Amino acid sequence: MSVVVGVVLGAGKSSRFGAPKQLLPFGDSTLLGQVVKNANASVLDQVVVVLSRASGELRDSVDFGRAKVVDNTAYGTGCASSLLAGMDAAGEDCEALMLLLGDQPGVSSEFMDFALAEWRRERPWASVTSYRGELGHTFIFPRESFVELRDLHGDKAVWKLIEAYPERVSRVRIEAPLPPDVDTPEDYEHALDHWRNAVA
Repeated sequence: MSVVVGVVLGAGKSSRFGAPKQLLPFGDSTLLGQVVKNANASVLDQVVVVLSRASGELRDSVDFGRAKVVDNTAYGTGCASSLLAGMDAAGEDCEALMLLLGDQPGVSSEFMDFALAEWRRERPWASVTSYRGELGHTFIFPRESFVELRDLHGDKAVWKLIEAYPERVSRVRIEAPLPPDVDTPEDYEHALDHWRNAVA
């Protein structure tokens, strides 16, 4: 069985939010803590969490469990730098990466497990999750795509890669609303409402 590593991109600058959004209360944890909890509860072989701003506070406030935590000192250059830091930390045995956003707690371990099972069944060049027709995380990239991943720069770079090779990307369909990510206080309230509805 191939080793699949989940990479949680938690090094955002929170430029649109202000305070470090990763530390916002969420469920019985924090925004980032819930994402890490979901990843750790999944069937992923390993989990890597990439941090930068407020790294010290996050390390003290979040229970990372089995996850490996690394710092991205180049986070100011865009999200692609966090991806590279996660790839470096994943190790030589990594056969595929699952990319997760540190501000998207509604991506449950069940969603991750389903996406991974579908990827393992088809083994496409990449897969993206479709929530009732809306594309979002998780993304899964096998080793064959790592060269292209390492060439990415800036923000939204992975999306640009997916858009550049639509014929090589498989869609994993999940019959659920697209889990919101958090960039603004309004997004935070939306994510809380989404979470309450999901666990009700």
